[in-house]
Amino acid sequence: MSAATSTVRRDTVLFLGTGCGVSPDLDAVLRGDGVDVAILRIEQAEDYRAALERRGFDVIVAGDDVPGLSGAKARELAWQRCPDVPVVLLVSGATGDKRAEAKLAGAVDLVDSLNRDHLAAAVGCALGQSKMTVRLRRRACLVRAIQDLSLVRTLEEIQVVVRRAARELTGADGATFVLRDNGCCFYADEDAISPLWKGKRFPMSVCISGWTMLNRQPVAIEDIYADSRIPADAYRPTFVQSLLMVPIRTEAPIGAIGNYWASSHRATAEETELLQALANTTSVAMENVRVYQELEQRVRDRTVQLEATNRELESFSYSVSHDLRSPLTIVKGYAEMLLATQAEDAKPEVRLYLERLVSGSKHMCAIVDDLLRLAMVARSELRLCDVDLGLEADSILSARAAAEPARNVDVHIEPGLVARADPGLMRVVLENLLSNAWKYTAKTSSARIEMGAHAQSDGRRAFVVRDNGAGFDMAKAGALFSPFQRLHSDAEVAGTGVGLATVQRVIHRHGGRIWAEAAPGKGAAFFFTIP
Repeated sequence: MSAATSTVRRDTVLFLGTGCGVSPDLDAVLRGDGVDVAILRIEQAEDYRAALERRGFDVIVAGDDVPGLSGAKARELAWQRCPDVPVVLLVSGATGDKRAEAKLAGAVDLVDSLNRDHLAAAVGCALGQSKMTVRLRRRACLVRAIQDLSLVRTLEEIQVVVRRAARELTGADGATFVLRDNGCCFYADEDAISPLWKGKRFPMSVCISGWTMLNRQPVAIEDIYADSRIPADAYRPTFVQSLLMVPIRTEAPIGAIGNYWASSHRATAEETELLQALANTTSVAMENVRVYQELEQRVRDRTVQLEATNRELESFSYSVSHDLRSPLTIVKGYAEMLLATQAEDAKPEVRLYLERLVSGSKHMCAIVDDLLRLAMVARSELRLCDVDLGLEADSILSARAAAEPARNVDVHIEPGLVARADPGLMRVVLENLLSNAWKYTAKTSSARIEMGAHAQSDGRRAFVVRDNGAGFDMAKAGALFSPFQRLHSDAEVAGTGVGLATVQRVIHRHGGRIWAEAAPGKGAAFFFTIP
């Protein structure tokens, strides 16, 4: 087939029936009104059904005289199987009422078989409607592809969107997605009626997709065997007769998108414009994927660095705390010994110095212990089992009450507080929260400490430790879980400022969260979740 003798697909009318007198000269009837179409004549029911399956026509003209198939059934089949193809009904003795009824049913028009001028006009109108439907469908396909490409995060996802949209946009029999790869054209993906070259690489100098990228412009070839740019031997085993290839990005192309047709097809300006618009959007999507992947890699690299830094800091904290413990214990022991043996004979200022030395060393030992505990939370392995938090809380508060028998605290612990957690680490959480509640209710006349649980809006259960003690200003709550940040001075309530940081770390290691609600003089409530 040469370029000079090849044919371009004309608008096609599927003509069903003997035509009620117009069939023999239907071509002349339509041409006489300036409607130049190819006519596919169908006179058998089975041929009509097969034609509806194959498609390949733009308008259906349906008469009433097909053996074995009523006009009503023929129209029903057309609307079921080809809902986007306009239908013109051809009957004998058409009336205004019948015409209105046909239009209401979905037909473009109902034409009397003897009114040839009306038939030509109706077919012309239907062809215009068909072209408009195709144009709108193509535009909707492009919009959908653009929306899909804006959401993709990998090159593979881009290929899935493009290969589908490329065929749908032009009604092609095949589509291919080509990447520029070190001087080669890499046929990365395809969607075609039979296999082409998916996964293969060809030099850019011998490939039409390479020509498109090197020349930075689309190329439409109606007859591939009549064009010197086509390596004919590579195409002979394929179905391809015509093609359209466009570059992905006209400035420094990074690939190409191709459409193929099994029969001779001259790509229209609209088809080229649509495919190039898809390619332009594809280039943006590919750049977005590249940037997104670079950002993801940076985040991963940064995460690895931060994790390494955290491990180093935790190791340093553990080492320093562990190394400080022995000398501090010695200082504290000798200070207590001196205070016990020399205080009565010592001068008042010496006794004061010894008391401060003992107090300071005790406080420092408490800080070191808390730092060790904080470091060990991150280093220890989670061993999950069902933990009765209520029993743990009762044990902790009973020990507190035994150590301070003069305190009268109303304790209420809700039954059934069971969580799937590490028992040792949850003991650390409850020790800190309940010890704080005990300390901060020391100056409350009718002290009360509660522990319970309640359901949240997301269905998860939140545990709560609540007291009616000193409370705190919620404006300062941002520093609540930071190490060494305290909302009360040592003169008010003694502490190291590490306990709540440890509690938060334990809860986060379990995949939960912790927060607080409080008011000065009205107590505090600490809530936490364990998934």
